[in-house]
Amino acid sequence: MPPVITAEGLYKVFGRRPARGVDALRQGRSRDELRDSGLTAAVIDASFSVDPGEIFVVMGLSGSGKSTLIRMVNGLLPATAGELRIGDDVLSDMSPAKIREVRRTRVSMVFQHFALLPHRTVGENAAYGLEVSGMNRADREAKAATALEMVGLKGWGGYKPAALSGGMQQRVGLARALAAGTDIMLMDEAFSALDPLIRRDMQDQLVDLQQRLDKTVLFITHDLNEAMRLGDRIAMMRDGRIVQVGTSDEILNEPANDYVARFIQDVDRSRVLTAGAIMEKPNEVLGDGQGPRTAHRMLRATQNPWLVVLNRDRTPRGVLWEDDVAAAVGAGRDDLPWSTVHEMPVASEDTPISELFTLAAKHLSPIVVVDDKDRFLGVVPGSRCSPPPASAARTQTPTPTDRPGVMPPPDQPPPMHREVRDEPAG
Repeated sequence: MPPVITAEGLYKVFGRRPARGVDALRQGRSRDELRDSGLTAAVIDASFSVDPGEIFVVMGLSGSGKSTLIRMVNGLLPATAGELRIGDDVLSDMSPAKIREVRRTRVSMVFQHFALLPHRTVGENAAYGLEVSGMNRADREAKAATALEMVGLKGWGGYKPAALSGGMQQRVGLARALAAGTDIMLMDEAFSALDPLIRRDMQDQLVDLQQRLDKTVLFITHDLNEAMRLGDRIAMMRDGRIVQVGTSDEILNEPANDYVARFIQDVDRSRVLTAGAIMEKPNEVLGDGQGPRTAHRMLRATQNPWLVVLNRDRTPRGVLWEDDVAAAVGAGRDDLPWSTVHEMPVASEDTPISELFTLAAKHLSPIVVVDDKDRFLGVVPGSRCSPPPASAARTQTPTPTDRPGVMPPPDQPPPMHREVRDEPAG
C-alpha cells in the first residue's frame, strides 16, 4: 500500500524572504549562518514516509524542528520548499478551505496540554470536532460516548474537565481524536506533561488502540525511551535535519553517526530489544506426526539437547529432550516421549528481553517465540538471557495439569508455561 504521509525535501524557514534561506542551505550554509541573516531554519531537507497503520515517531531534543514538522503535516504551517503529501493530495497545492477539510476529515491531533474547553463537559469536548464538522447532536454524542469508552472514561461524559486528573484529561483529548474518525492521528508531545506511571499507562493504551483500530500515528517526543517503546519506526532529528530513520533495533545496533550513537548510549536495551530481535531459528524442528527415531536423528545432527515439536499449523506442540528420546528409542516406542519435568516457556516476538529473564531463570528449556497467531518463529536459548543452574532446572516439580497456561493431558503433551503471555494454551 502507498504511504499515508510522504515528505520529500521539506524546508521551513522563518523570516523575511525565506526562499533565500533555502537556497543558502542548499549551497551549504549552516543554520547559525542563516540566523546572522535574520532567518531561522526550523526544518531542513526532511524526507520520510509513514505507512498505513504505522506508529511513526519523530524524536529530537528541544529546537530540533520536530514540532514544526508536525504542524506542517497538519497544514498549520506551509512548507517553504519541498513537497508534503497526505495520500495522493499535495498540501502545498491546496487552498486554505481544502486544508481545513483535510484536518476535519483525514487528520486529527492530540496536544501536549490537552486543549480542552473548560466550560464544556467531557462529552462535549470529545464531540467538539464532530460539532465543527456539522454532525447532528445525536450522532456526535453517540460517537463521543463510544470514543470515551474506548479510552476508559465510560460514565464521565457529563463532568467538566476540572473534575478529572491530568491523565484522564489527556484521555479526553485522545477520545476527541478517535471520535473524529480520521485515519491519521498526530500527537505532539502528547504524554510529556504526565507523571511517569500515568505516562506509561497512556503509552500502553495508545498501542492497544492502534492495534485494534489500525490508525496511522505520527508521534512527536523528546523522550528516547518513549520513542523506542512506541515506534514501529523512528526518525531522529537534530538541528532541523532528520539524521536517521529506522526501527528501534536498527537505531540501537546501527546508529547513523556519532550523534545518534551518543544519544542512545544510555538506553536500557533489555527494555527496547525484543524476543524477536535475539531469537534463533533452530536447524531442525519435528512434526508432531513424526516419531522418536526421527527425533533421535535430528538431535544427533544438530548436537542440541532439545528439539522443538510443531503442530501442522506451525504452533508449538512442545520440546523433546535427548535423554527421553534415547530412552524411547531403546524401548522401541513409537510415540513421542514428552518430558514430565520440563515446561515449555512461550513468549511473543514483541516481548521485551527484560521480561524474558524470569523465564530463563526458571526453565532449562529454550524460550519458544511465537507470532500474534501463536505460530512458531524461533527460540531464545537460556544462555542468551540468564541460564539457571542445571541442578535447579533438572529438579523442577511436574506442573499440575489444571494450572493456567499449561497444556492439557491427552497423549502426554509437555506442559507449556506462558508467564509472559495472557492467552490460554491451545
